[in-house]
Amino acid sequence: MSLVLFRNLTLLDPRWDEPRGGYEVLVEDELIKDVSAKPIRVEGARVVDCGRRTLMPGLIDCHVHVFLSEVNIRNLEAVPLTLMTARASELMRGMLDRGFTTVRDTGGADWGIKVAVESGLIAGPRLFISGRAIGPTGGHSDSRRRTDGGASCNCCNAMVYCMAIADGPDNVRKMVREQMRQGADQIKIMCSGGVASPYDPLDSLQFSPAEIAAATDEAAAFGRYVLAHAYTPEAITRAVENGVRTIEHGNLIDAPSAKLLGSKDGYMIANLVTYYVMKERAAQFGMTADMLAKNDLVLEGGLRSLEICKQAGVEVGYGSDLLGQLQVEQSREFIYRAEVLKPIEIVRQATTVAAKILRQEGKLGVVEPGAFADLILVDGNPLAKLELFLDQGAHLPVIMKAGKFHKNALN
Repeated sequence: MSLVLFRNLTLLDPRWDEPRGGYEVLVEDELIKDVSAKPIRVEGARVVDCGRRTLMPGLIDCHVHVFLSEVNIRNLEAVPLTLMTARASELMRGMLDRGFTTVRDTGGADWGIKVAVESGLIAGPRLFISGRAIGPTGGHSDSRRRTDGGASCNCCNAMVYCMAIADGPDNVRKMVREQMRQGADQIKIMCSGGVASPYDPLDSLQFSPAEIAAATDEAAAFGRYVLAHAYTPEAITRAVENGVRTIEHGNLIDAPSAKLLGSKDGYMIANLVTYYVMKERAAQFGMTADMLAKNDLVLEGGLRSLEICKQAGVEVGYGSDLLGQLQVEQSREFIYRAEVLKPIEIVRQATTVAAKILRQEGKLGVVEPGAFADLILVDGNPLAKLELFLDQGAHLPVIMKAGKFHKNALN
């Protein structure tokens, strides 16, 4: 049995509006054992004096791509699975270094990389995997060039490994079943065009209502749910009306589609940082002018989408959706959201709301007995200074995942 006692700290449980002083937190093995405003008496514990820093739950990013290691995903055509996995190892370590102890991969990560993390072979956050993202021929998941009329080999083309094509309800149903057989925690489908795919217009409607319903029906039967890539009100409406639980991106959402999403107790996972950073730097990594033009179309709507969802009562999760070399900017999402949201609202999006999205209420995103001991220590109050989440974890002297220290710069 392993015991760790955190003392002399300010506690930020995101269910509160402000951090509170005078608390102690006891960790036993991988779980939080006790949280007390009085001194905790225990024998044999490793004591961590927090120096009045802020202890809070580890962060959760609900939209990442650990296998998409290139900004221009076309470059993945020449990346074999071995190299893809090695790159993913580095990307995931960076996420954990930044305090993200849990991430939801929305297309690409498989059961193998998840087991590698769980067994300690690779340092990284908890992974909730979607397997291959599924879309129709010619849609956001169709990675073929126009000169390629057939299927590509999965073993030497990392892009193909991360995406799948299915047409018609029966084929969608089969592909969804296959992802769940392969250990998917949730299913990813494409309902509109995308920025990084060259041939589909951003406002295109992709899977039909019957195809979406086939996906959501199968996922529900297996105890899973469906998330949908969707930008426009039309795509969001079609997805939600046919059982999709979470909308990814949603930059162009309007009041009626937000109201519909809220009425179904759905969630939106916004991603602002990826559009700002792609505008700044993606061209140098080979993203084409056509892709960047589509990026400009959705960039403007990002902040407005947060305001629309707040007015409609739709809970929004934290997501970054960065590709390749740009993934180091993951924590800048906090700064962009602060233009329209309060710091505590953003912190909740990356903790308690994210835990609900993952169906891990009471286990992740909180500091309470029985929750996983996924904890970070911050050099100050992040509600007063969100910039403490920046600089690749430089202001996080302690990062703990499942009761084990990934980083401890105090003792």
